[in-house]
Amino acid sequence: MLLPQRNFERVAHRGAKREFTENTLPAFERALERGADALELDVHASADGVVVVHHDPTLGRDVVGAAPGSRLDAMTWGELQGVELSPGITMPSLAQVLDLVGGRAIVYVELKGPSVEEAVIEVIRRSATICHVHSFDHEAIARAATLAPDIPRGLLYDDHSIDRAVPTMQAVGATTLWPEWRLVDRPLVERVRAIGGRVIAWTVNTRANAVRLLEGGVYGLCSDDVRLLAE
Repeated sequence: MLLPQRNFERVAHRGAKREFTENTLPAFERALERGADALELDVHASADGVVVVHHDPTLGRDVVGAAPGSRLDAMTWGELQGVELSPGITMPSLAQVLDLVGGRAIVYVELKGPSVEEAVIEVIRRSATICHVHSFDHEAIARAATLAPDIPRGLLYDDHSIDRAVPTMQAVGATTLWPEWRLVDRPLVERVRAIGGRVIAWTVNTRANAVRLLEGGVYGLCSDDVRLLAE
């Protein structure tokens, strides 16, 4: 099945998570090798304020070096570095990921930890990598707009409150709408475009869905496997 256009952004959801442990340096490196235009990742803060890349606020069941279920914000960065998420693979800091990426891709940082935006902005400021921030927590995006109006912002949606997305984007100065792919249709894309915004749909894991969404005018597709989005 041929994709209708090539000039769309291919975003690797937590890296090449079907080949390596998600949100880790090997996963991000492989996604870049696979041709990702951008990486999407999740962040929390450790007990000593280091921004770490991990989806959940707690450690999973299969870790080695710490008790499963331990809270990230109750552990120091030094302690987290001693935890293996899978054999030989540990949790990276955001700074480490940005050093790895350099100028090879855009990094979309999802703000997940409570009030993590200030620490994230500090890390982004120290890097030359192009970064955007986005979140389901729209108040966090509003705070990020005040702290760093120059860093592009996006809003995540997974339910039908998306009907209010455009005015919310305008209120917080967001330029990207991140809807769950089932919520996307052409009228939504056109409403976002009318205010100068763009739509990146997630998580798109079939060619058929990719074709439909691109025909509907989305700017980018966020996928667990960017190989599905190859020409």
